[in-house]
Amino acid sequence: MDTLNVVAFNGSPRENGNTSRLVKVVFSVLESEGISAKEVRIGNNKIRGCAACGQCREKSLERCAFDDDPINGWIEEMKRADGIILASPTYFANLTTEMKALIDRAGFSCKRLLRRKVGAPVVMARRGGAIQTYNALMAFFGISEMMVPGSSYWNMGYGLKVGDVEKDEEAKETMKNLGANMAWLLKKLHA
Repeated sequence: MDTLNVVAFNGSPRENGNTSRLVKVVFSVLESEGISAKEVRIGNNKIRGCAACGQCREKSLERCAFDDDPINGWIEEMKRADGIILASPTYFANLTTEMKALIDRAGFSCKRLLRRKVGAPVVMARRGGAIQTYNALMAFFGISEMMVPGSSYWNMGYGLKVGDVEKDEEAKETMKNLGANMAWLLKKLHA
């Protein structure tokens, strides 16, 4: 069996911010289970939202018709991955604009290709709005017919300043459990 791989798309503009720190906790468990893990920071990129042109579906492109930003490269990463993590900080009770653009454009152009892949959301918040961000990410996995492992709590952490999430012991435990459940599910699906 080939090495299983997970790619995490991080919607935060902060390099090594709290969202990334949560993802790294999940990665530590995945990697200990022999699963390769890669983070792609999409926050702070200049990307367009979906134009609703329909060309991706009409022409069966399996990618967005627009090729003037990094989205199509990220869609290719999604197609190659066995597991996908969508990680976003909470901005005004929802996900970042970069994450929304990725979800919309990948969802229209290749959602059938994501069927039965493993997906999981990871959410960071200062204090509130995290469950709405979690639900927005979960909707992508559901409509794409992906398999989503649970954890001991919703996959979210809390803190304001970079590094604050390190004090959120429950969040770290939740991410460890998510990593373990994701690894278990990936191995079952690829046995």
